[in-house]
Amino acid sequence: MVTKNGQKLADVIKKAIEDHVVTNAEYEEIYNIALEDGRIDNIEKALLTEFKNMIADKTIKRVP
Repeated sequence: MVTKNGQKLADVIKKAIEDHVVTNAEYEEIYNIALEDGRIDNIEKALLTEFKNMIADKTIKRVP
């Protein structure tokens, strides 16, 4: 079951995927959303892992 934070996190990551770019502010926002409720659940963890992998393989470019 996707939590409210999990859905919000997925939406922000989806925007980064569509843009193929994530700014430092968006990157920080993504992690702040994940930590908003004080814990990272399994769905959020999977989303963050995939997000980091997309940055690593340059599917998403991190810019200032």
